[in-house]
Amino acid sequence: MGPHPAVAAIRLAVRRVLHDVLTDLTHGPAGPRAAAGAPPLVLVACSGGADSMALASALAFEAPKLGIRAGGITIDHGLQAGSDLRAAEVVSRMTALRLDPVESVAVRVGRDGGPEAAARDARYAALDEAADRLGAAAVLLGHTRDDQAETVLLGLARGSGIRSLSGMAEVSGGPGRTHRYRRPFLQVDRQTARKACMVQSLPVWDDPHNIDPAYTRSRLRHEGLPALEKALGKGVVEALARTAQLSRDDADALDAWAAEAEAGVRDEDGRLECAKLYALPPAVRRRVLRRAVVAAGSPAGSLFARHIEEVDRLITGWRGQGAINLPGRVEAQRQGGRLVIRQG
Repeated sequence: MGPHPAVAAIRLAVRRVLHDVLTDLTHGPAGPRAAAGAPPLVLVACSGGADSMALASALAFEAPKLGIRAGGITIDHGLQAGSDLRAAEVVSRMTALRLDPVESVAVRVGRDGGPEAAARDARYAALDEAADRLGAAAVLLGHTRDDQAETVLLGLARGSGIRSLSGMAEVSGGPGRTHRYRRPFLQVDRQTARKACMVQSLPVWDDPHNIDPAYTRSRLRHEGLPALEKALGKGVVEALARTAQLSRDDADALDAWAAEAEAGVRDEDGRLECAKLYALPPAVRRRVLRRAVVAAGSPAGSLFARHIEEVDRLITGWRGQGAINLPGRVEAQRQGGRLVIRQG
């Protein structure tokens, strides 16, 4: 008899992602060099919760069959009493799954962008450092379809446009490591991951922050989504996840269009020409403007739709208004038919 359906589902999701990792190593920029060297290492980011423990167990089962080394990282955010002991416990659980190497990394969480954003920034910085140091080919994250639905709703509430509605990518990463982070469970619901842990007798830790109404995502999870399902019926989570994928496809196409259009709206000195910007479709023009503002030094995470709308008015609603102040001490100003964007 085969494994429980929940266990089979999580293993299949991980197996597919590991095949993708191997394909990228063979045919990507590292190519044959990566394939000819030591067995590649794939890490799982594990908090000890049901989603990441299910992911860790599936990675431990599938990786050896494909000649991949499987390791794990847990991040101690230091936000709760005894967090170091809990991190040590997660390390013990991953070691019991025969993951190697396994590490606990302590981080200091700042305040920029609020507690949730600050914790996320600290977490990804630590994961990047660990992956670089250990030479990992990929880091697996346990975000589920339910997490994706919540992310789409949060983006909708911010009113930040189609990119926010696209949610989390199955594959992501920063400059030079665009394929580092993999999310195998974006088509797997949270209950399946929890069931997989239960039938495998895997101990899990439920983070109290996940039920703390002080956190926006927690309120959405326990109040917002249930209310939507009560009003609209079952299937809201699946529909939101589909919306994320459709929005991502559209956003990627518009971003590519904007990247191509940008060269055509600059003069010989590289300055943006307002008349040529005006001729672009609004969705493309605003993307060109956003790219230019970020390139001038404005932090992408602090740049919202309202900022770009103000800059856009220098093109579409010019009435002699002054410079627009943007995050990162960046200014946008119209001068002689050109849009000048620079740090003040």
